[in-house]
Amino acid sequence: MRKYSVMICLLVGLCACAAQGQATPSAPAPAAAPQHHVQLRQVAAGFDQPLLVVAHPTKPTLLVVEQPGTIRTLSGTLFLDIRDRVRASGSEQGLLGLAFDPGFAHNQRLYVNYTGADGATFISRFSATDAADPASEEVLLTVEQPAANHNGGMLAFGPDGYLYIGLGDGGGANDTYGNAQRRDTLLGKLLRIDVSPASGYAIPPTNPWPNTPTVRPEIWAYGLRNPWRFSFDRQTGNLYIGDVGQNRFEWLLYQPAGTPGGRNYGWPITEGAHCLQGDSCDRSGLIPPLLEYPHSEGCSIVGGFVYRGTAHADWFGTYLFSDYCSATIWQLLPGPPVTKAAVAQAPGRVSSFGQDATGELFVTIHDQGTVYQLSGAE
Repeated sequence: MRKYSVMICLLVGLCACAAQGQATPSAPAPAAAPQHHVQLRQVAAGFDQPLLVVAHPTKPTLLVVEQPGTIRTLSGTLFLDIRDRVRASGSEQGLLGLAFDPGFAHNQRLYVNYTGADGATFISRFSATDAADPASEEVLLTVEQPAANHNGGMLAFGPDGYLYIGLGDGGGANDTYGNAQRRDTLLGKLLRIDVSPASGYAIPPTNPWPNTPTVRPEIWAYGLRNPWRFSFDRQTGNLYIGDVGQNRFEWLLYQPAGTPGGRNYGWPITEGAHCLQGDSCDRSGLIPPLLEYPHSEGCSIVGGFVYRGTAHADWFGTYLFSDYCSATIWQLLPGPPVTKAAVAQAPGRVSSFGQDATGELFVTIHDQGTVYQLSGAE
């Protein structure tokens, strides 16, 4: 287990400061019940730096992604081991994401996001029967990384059946490498690709720039700093992105289902709802965050899920999220203005949320190697 001081660096990427301003929500939050009180019930322990919980699509089990390069079932059985090709020496490197193909029952395909030996991001496809076969890897996409941080890491299939991939801006303060606003690079972006071909991938024809020579056709949205965790509401298809901030603010982005791609979320012109440099900036065409909070309340947002389970009817439609540093679990309260309310305090560093096949929610505690299920207060 890494030292505590390294743990705190996992998603933060704290750099130079941003200017002050007022947040303007880009869309209303989903309807939700009044503030809830949530308890965390430990369901598994003994994991090595867990970063994500994903439901197996054909078996009644959860899979836990471990940063050094392994995936295990909730009971600890090894599902995939690619430590021989994963670089996890940096606090934001490692095996970072997992998504099962919507057609897994027929094609037995799954996708991972990991840092390779040379520090680049790899988006790869594997096949699985009882377990995933490390030798079955097909590398779909390789993205060179100029630094060891701001790697993003999330993979998720949208309701449209396409694979969405979150990539950070490449690291450094103030978008050092100038990637987030450029559209000829994949860094600082949310990508959207069609993985239905037998090999490789295709560009969805409804991507915003499928045939523009100066723009990477994989891009769905840009102006992102480090979209560590994002999710689709399994009922509405609405998209929530927790974009890790710099050194003053954290922010939550929102894209309603059916909205076309091509959104510019502002980084590094803005940090959340604030101009990054000075008191004014050109916000033309920028989409402001749904919600932001200052670093007095946390330092690294962890995007969560809209609850669609059945065990807690009063939570239904509530978006829950957290922060790696404060370990506070919040629920989103509808606006305007959209606000948040603390509903629980996790026992350690929350690295991610997950949901099972029925929509019940879980959190991974990175520094303790544990997985907890969210339950109602007794």
